[in-house]
Amino acid sequence: MTIMKRYKHLSAALLIGAVIPMVAMPSITYAQGQKTTAQKLAEVTSHLKAVSTMTANFVQTNRLGQSVNGTMILKRPGKLRFQYKNDASLLIVADGRALNMIDYEVNQVQSWPIKNSPLSVLLDPNKDLSKFGKIIPTANDNVVSVEVRDPKRPEYGVITMFFNRRANAPAGLNLVGWVALDSKNNRTTVQLSNVKFNISVKSSAFRWRDPRRRSRGPRR
Repeated sequence: MTIMKRYKHLSAALLIGAVIPMVAMPSITYAQGQKTTAQKLAEVTSHLKAVSTMTANFVQTNRLGQSVNGTMILKRPGKLRFQYKNDASLLIVADGRALNMIDYEVNQVQSWPIKNSPLSVLLDPNKDLSKFGKIIPTANDNVVSVEVRDPKRPEYGVITMFFNRRANAPAGLNLVGWVALDSKNNRTTVQLSNVKFNISVKSSAFRWRDPRRRSRGPRR
């Protein structure tokens, strides 16, 4: 598989899940003596409500050890950008209405409704975790893991988010990554680093040029 094709394959997986994860995530075991699951779910809810913007570096790795990396920018509600470091021809952007994978090499755009993606939990500040979230116990009380799924819409997939405790982060939690699982049990893992919260992010960061149009100006 060429580097270009590998990036396209992993980019699509970031949206809908198609990569077996190799990035290390906290091990999940059933431990005793921790905070209650209700308390942890409330902590995650408080964290998500307190986050208006977030920036981070990300790494995505497949079962063969091949990795893609870049930067992520989030602005709630509904805006997200994955900029791949070594591939300017590919871009993933949630522009408030849809998640879009833009391939400038072949002038194609694939789009999914935001609500149909596991990433909707990060994009939608009105997502009610008490209805869709479940705490997955971990061996370390400094690690919080929450699984989010819509039981009425299994085709939307599942996302399991991992947080560690950080005093200066919103609600004391820092998002370190997630595992997304689609309806066919294909998984993709993303690991974050250098995470920063609630800094100034311009709306122009989520504009993108539609390669299907003759005009070379920005879309939106």
